[in-house]
Amino acid sequence: MSVGIFAAKIALGPVLLPQARWLRRTALRLPEAAGPRQGQVGEGETVLRVLVVGDSAAAGVGVTDQTQALTMQLAHALSDALRGAIGWQLVAQSGINTAECRALAAQANLQAADVVVTVLGVNDVSSQTTASRFAQGLSLLWADLQQRTGAQRLVVCGVPPMHLFPAIPQPLRWYLGRYAMWLDRAGQRWTEQERLGYCPVDWPADDGFVAADGFHPGAALYPLWAQRLAGLIAGQRVPS
Repeated sequence: MSVGIFAAKIALGPVLLPQARWLRRTALRLPEAAGPRQGQVGEGETVLRVLVVGDSAAAGVGVTDQTQALTMQLAHALSDALRGAIGWQLVAQSGINTAECRALAAQANLQAADVVVTVLGVNDVSSQTTASRFAQGLSLLWADLQQRTGAQRLVVCGVPPMHLFPAIPQPLRWYLGRYAMWLDRAGQRWTEQERLGYCPVDWPADDGFVAADGFHPGAALYPLWAQRLAGLIAGQRVPS
């Protein structure tokens, strides 16, 4: 897979580089979702504490408020599934890759957590991180977060399907999509080896689910993603 990707990069380089520069210059820049970055939803005893770390998709770019974004949608879905209160915290920033997320988390005031969810990969694609380094970055990030929060479970969200991002012109979209698949498989293999959770990010091939920038999830997509994550997390939880 990597040989084919790098062969394509060399062959298409004269086209890919100008397209990448054009995209950086013209792309619509949407803000991160407004609102708190930690809290609690649901009533009764706190049954689970969730920490979400990641990039712009974790930060809720594509919607206006955190109530519409992934973390709070996930917390509400888990509260319904587990019938109790869910504590949640979000540590995220637009434009960061996995190594940069580790640095961001190191500076954050992390609360205790039971499960960590990572939302990363798109900026590892754009920064051309290799598959082995991507998996190593996930491993280092998890080790840090596990030590600091006490979490025993990790769910890695897959790298989004960049071949479906309408804002990216062809053939750059094809190339980045292939690169995203390469990193996604590396992340999935690592979670399988470590017996950790993995949540594929399969976006519908419909522009109606994508934000106005043609690059991020829209208001219709975050709830679907949260429901899939909640089903995975709630299904793996061992009742006390």
